[in-house]
Amino acid sequence: MSKALVLNATYEPLCVVSVRRAVVLVLKQKAEVLHASERSLHSERTTMPAPSVIRLTHFVKVPYRTRAALNRRAVFARDDNRCQYCGAAAENIDHVIPRSRGGLHVWENVVAACRPCNSRKEARSVHDAGMVLRRRPTAPKELSWIIVAVGHVSPQWEPYLQGAAALSA
Repeated sequence: MSKALVLNATYEPLCVVSVRRAVVLVLKQKAEVLHASERSLHSERTTMPAPSVIRLTHFVKVPYRTRAALNRRAVFARDDNRCQYCGAAAENIDHVIPRSRGGLHVWENVVAACRPCNSRKEARSVHDAGMVLRRRPTAPKELSWIIVAVGHVSPQWEPYLQGAAALSA
């Protein structure tokens, strides 16, 4: 099913929901449609364009999030599904400083890796294995959760994401 971007009353991105949930928010007058997709939704008595971007009518206070959640899918999104040692298609995640040597499971120590590179490195440091990282791992940018949640950024969402679209390229 399609997804819709939900904006706060201040046009700040809040989350991504199913089109069905977006329609419910609009019908309950809790949100307004800013952009609709080319698809239409039909009921017994009405037809409505499927929303792509909606804005809440009342401001919702959002607690401050310090960092994006660290998981396999997020690491692959950050690293463009590419091995950070050789550039091949990534299949695994690897700890730059192995956990067996005191490395932590944090954004700055986890990279995407292909099977051959992950096997070659084993439980050694990058230097000991004679390998080089293509780029230093860092925590993802603020709005990358959208790419993790959906897998891409709709062109209609780009004006509201302030640079998150660059992450999908």
